[in-house]
Amino acid sequence: MQPASGDVAPKSASPLPRGEGSLDALPTALARRLPVGSEVTANGVHFRVWSPARKKVELVIDGANATSIELVAEAGGYFSALAPSVRPGDRYRFRLDGESSLFPDPASRFQPEGPHGPSEVVDPTPFAWTDAAWPGVGRFGQAIYEMHIGTFTREGTWAAAMRELPELAKLGVTVLEIMPLADFPGQFGWGYDGVNWFAPTRLYGRPDDVRRFVDRAHALGLGVILDVVYNHFGPDGNYITQFTKDYISEQYATEWGGALNYDGENSFGVREFVIANARYWIEEFHCDGLRLDATQTIFDASPTHILSELVTAVHQAAAPRTTLIVAENESQQAKLCRPIGAGGYGIDAVWNDDYHHSATVALTGNTEAYYTDYCGSPRELVSAIRWGYLYQGQLYAWQKKRRGTPALDLDPATFVLFLQNHDQVANSGCGKRVHALTSPGRCRALTALTLLAPGTPMLLQGQEFAASTPFLYFADHVPELAHLVREGRCQFLAQFPSLALDQAQSCVPDPGRASTFESCKLDFSERKTHAASYALHRDLLALRRNDAAFRNAQGLGGVDGFVLNDQAFAIRIFGADAGDRLLIVNLGRRVVLPSVSDPLFAPPEGTMWRTLWSSNDNAYGGDGTPAIESDHGVTLPAECAVVLSPAPP
Repeated sequence: MQPASGDVAPKSASPLPRGEGSLDALPTALARRLPVGSEVTANGVHFRVWSPARKKVELVIDGANATSIELVAEAGGYFSALAPSVRPGDRYRFRLDGESSLFPDPASRFQPEGPHGPSEVVDPTPFAWTDAAWPGVGRFGQAIYEMHIGTFTREGTWAAAMRELPELAKLGVTVLEIMPLADFPGQFGWGYDGVNWFAPTRLYGRPDDVRRFVDRAHALGLGVILDVVYNHFGPDGNYITQFTKDYISEQYATEWGGALNYDGENSFGVREFVIANARYWIEEFHCDGLRLDATQTIFDASPTHILSELVTAVHQAAAPRTTLIVAENESQQAKLCRPIGAGGYGIDAVWNDDYHHSATVALTGNTEAYYTDYCGSPRELVSAIRWGYLYQGQLYAWQKKRRGTPALDLDPATFVLFLQNHDQVANSGCGKRVHALTSPGRCRALTALTLLAPGTPMLLQGQEFAASTPFLYFADHVPELAHLVREGRCQFLAQFPSLALDQAQSCVPDPGRASTFESCKLDFSERKTHAASYALHRDLLALRRNDAAFRNAQGLGGVDGFVLNDQAFAIRIFGADAGDRLLIVNLGRRVVLPSVSDPLFAPPEGTMWRTLWSSNDNAYGGDGTPAIESDHGVTLPAECAVVLSPAPP
């Protein structure tokens, strides 16, 4: 995704003085956890909202006990009131300046009727957590699994997804990355157009269903991080600007709407809102971290960037548990992942689009659109494994500008490696998954590279069993907006010449049709019918976890690589006491070499290489692998990945 131009100097920030409009100014008896929203206290429910554009804010309670309470104005544009008679489950809205319209709470904890309906008071404290001993998840040793709750199961609910958690734990993934939960209009969607950032969408269940899912995941040894969108609000059901237009920047813009105001006039309330939201998911839902969407469109020229402030807040909220914060950053700015004390933002990991793009070209030969600058060569793939980003400041022809900044100091764990994610599968036009776009052998070989390389691997739901179901773009909007969304989708895909043809455009599934959404739901019977793919992913994750050389390779200097020919290359894992490993990947035809003149191919002294694992194993649909190294030379099977370990000759 490309950010819109935003080179205009921002207005100077107007920070809120300590204690003025902050929680420090509230009576301690109220004991609020967060600065905005409704919170249940010992004396009733306390409501607080930021609305500096208004002079009067009234709380209107729905139902049989309908009543109205005027909130008290505080410094900094906040309004608050304690409602002794209100209880959890009651529904409410706000009336602004005596006008007839009623609006949901911008920090609503639940929208049972969707974004256009009333907000519901939710008390998180009765939930009986069982994860007190859960340590959280750190930066090293993780294997991420991206999930969309609405399509993960046929039912599309938290309860149904929870039933599959034991199987995911057996598969060997360690962290579930949940696509956005913030409530949005309609009956289905990806979640990136959320408008109620504190309200888990009613489409998948109630807030306690989310808590129950996370609690069960922790019991099985699975971490849970949440995909959050802090760069824009969705276009429908967004009433936040009724309270104040200060939420939206006058200086910057994104492809999807107005950018958030993180550094302009009255930005203190926006920053507090976003930081509170990040804390909320960590504290009240025990999430183990966040995945930050499109951080290149989070514009902030403040002395302390909002991302740095957010990372600090997440760490504080989770303590003593450890957390994992992952970012999407199209512009590939290494600063995001450097320590805060060294001038960075302290983010743990970033999606590596360069690896995906190069691997996709290697798999499919497609060099259209944003694949233009990649050739999918062994040289590229070795560099991506060794150094993370391929573009660290060079000219990037597709964008006609330089891309990225130097990142040679970042260790491999910083870079999330994937062959599929929600965007990239959907961008194939018909939502085809990688295994349907290449040969079985190449797919197995690059799957091995992705899951055994020292980076942090990520799978998209269903990838592990070669799901026959697509993953398409889907969004349920009102008719006039749905028409614009479909047109926009077709225009976006037209950057690929093969998808710009009338015939191809007519075949792009309509994002607004329920059938498009339904077609993406996984079929778990394919774990058995596609057993070879399932065994491949399970065994690779087990090898990564159980083999000490692979398990400990994520630090700097633990990996190197070399090119064998125009289709084959090798990755050397330096395992120290565990012994080295050699991962050889051949994406072309069978290769026979009398010798290999690279020192990285030399086995440790007194040993020879033996085959520890092969993607050409019969269990994965292959036809077996002969010895790779012998006294007669080296033989590499076609379209195959093999792991070699040293053994006595």
